[in-house]
Amino acid sequence: MSKRQRVRSVAIIGPGRIGQAMGRLLAAAGVSVAFVAGRNPAAVHRAVRFIGQGKPITLSDPDLASACVFLIATSDGAVAEVASQLAKLLKGPDAWRGKVVLHTCGSQPSAVLARLKKRGAAIGSLHPYQTVPSPQAGERNLRGCFWAIEGDLAARRLASDWVRRLGGIAFPTRPEHKTLYHLSAFIVSPTVVTLMAEAEALLKQAKIPTAIARPMLRQFVAETAKNFSELGGRRALTGPAVRGDWITIRRHMTALRGADPQFVPVYRSLLKAMLRLARKSGGDGPRCMGRVGIDLAQS
Repeated sequence: MSKRQRVRSVAIIGPGRIGQAMGRLLAAAGVSVAFVAGRNPAAVHRAVRFIGQGKPITLSDPDLASACVFLIATSDGAVAEVASQLAKLLKGPDAWRGKVVLHTCGSQPSAVLARLKKRGAAIGSLHPYQTVPSPQAGERNLRGCFWAIEGDLAARRLASDWVRRLGGIAFPTRPEHKTLYHLSAFIVSPTVVTLMAEAEALLKQAKIPTAIARPMLRQFVAETAKNFSELGGRRALTGPAVRGDWITIRRHMTALRGADPQFVPVYRSLLKAMLRLARKSGGDGPRCMGRVGIDLAQS
């Protein structure tokens, strides 16, 4: 890809967290952000201020068609609708030839942009395997992270160039596997946050102050993640289920029924998953748990 192609003007569609974070990082990396488009004018202007580049614009503005690259950074469910609106800007079988359209949706393939491909555009998807709870966090977290890429060759090349500019690692994914890929991210990030919030609530009931609980949980989870990376799931797994300490697990269940009874089914489900990972689901595991009054079938 030539230097001229790498710096082609970009239109960011979607002024939310991912659009702002990627826009700011790309602009800092030498990519020209020409437009920021969206439905909410206030949000679009706010995004332009954060990115430091770009003309605030609506999706129906004909000037938007002058961009060479379109980055759709909306919610997953809005990508197809945005593609339909963009298609109205330039009509004709080859009207989009030479343009690249990427979306950041993790659960859908680039085929959701098929309407633009039929008019000549190169289409692709570019999804960061990273959490972006705010534009500021995204600016920090998206540097050096992993990115799943799929789509047409020209789109993949452009996406790969962007990832290199951000110091990240690009890897290919197949369209038919996007949902499983995205499911893996869902299981890890929001689920861990939910479990940490539950742990914090239990610590609060145990009279541990928040000023101690949150940094303590951060350190604990970070070390756990390090162990998983270095050892794999089975070897990194610790706790009473791995040791076969069913008496402690019974104490857990009793305490949890008093502290947060709605979380008991979650605890049972997690315990079953732990036992499968530790390969203790057979043999003496269920018999011993039954002996101490733990019935996993109730989950």
